[in-house]
Amino acid sequence: MHQISEHERDELFDTFQHSALHLEMRDSYSADEEKGRFANWLRGAEPDEQADAEWWRPWYEFMAEHTTHGHTLQRLRIISEPVTQYVRFEWSETKHLICAGEDVRWLPRQAASTLMLPGNDFWLFDTETVVFTHFSGDGQALGYELTTDPVIVQTCALSFAQAWEIATPHEQYEPS
Repeated sequence: MHQISEHERDELFDTFQHSALHLEMRDSYSADEEKGRFANWLRGAEPDEQADAEWWRPWYEFMAEHTTHGHTLQRLRIISEPVTQYVRFEWSETKHLICAGEDVRWLPRQAASTLMLPGNDFWLFDTETVVFTHFSGDGQALGYELTTDPVIVQTCALSFAQAWEIATPHEQYEPS
């Protein structure tokens, strides 16, 4: 495994050929680009439809390009219940991911006890490359680590598949 930059990780989004799977396991993230949106949501501010459309535009364009070529993107969120305010925010925003073409599922942490999961969130590209994301305790991304080691890649693929199988599709999940 070796450290890569955020830019190098992002290049993998442009070059994957079939699938990108994302496993998220934190109850709170602290991404700089989301802080204002999350703060507004916490205050109960009415969404600004025009600002929302502009904020989401790059993701819709990215997904349109990939779905046109038959590529799939799956996102699995393993969360604690009752959920945190951040997870409620994520859940409310997930409609955009679904509209863009992602398949999103939720798995309460209590239902994941018998699964063998890696210690960090990851992206799995084309069942060939895994990029782990390392976070600080408060949810700041600290760095990325890439591996193509077949044992680690297959372990992550199996972990994701087993969790995906028992997870609830977004349209059927209601946060508690």
